[in-house]
Amino acid sequence: MTAAEHTAESPEERADAVRSLEAEFSGLITNFRRIIMENANRVSPGMLPGAYKTLTTIAHCETVTASALAERMLMDKGQVSRTLRELEELGLVERSPDPRDGRSSLLRLTGLGIERLAAARLPQEGVLLQTLQDWSIDDIGNLSRMLHALASGVSPGATT
Repeated sequence: MTAAEHTAESPEERADAVRSLEAEFSGLITNFRRIIMENANRVSPGMLPGAYKTLTTIAHCETVTASALAERMLMDKGQVSRTLRELEELGLVERSPDPRDGRSSLLRLTGLGIERLAAARLPQEGVLLQTLQDWSIDDIGNLSRMLHALASGVSPGATT
């Protein structure tokens, strides 16, 4: 969109469009929260969403130190420590010595953790693929590009 086209829009039209986008994101976030709560409960009844997010982050990293986990999740180290203790007590996460730093431990999912996480995710597997089955690959690519631009704080035309 050119600068001249931007000026043809009224501030009210732009504000309405942004409010509409915000409402759509709100609905999407609510849906994600519901899925995370359901998945957490499938991993272990009563598991809190934060513990589930910690479990999935460890799974994504494969091995990670508690400090790196806290930094990655933007969490207090004490909170991470309490959550890790819970996950260890459930048999979902284990520690091993960090060969690069004897004062530190590496965290990884146990076999049970991998199994429970896979089972928890199973009901949602393929939902996005199924939802997007009638979308063109170009539309999917455009959505990815636009979301990346939004998350990065840049204009969609500036992303590669």
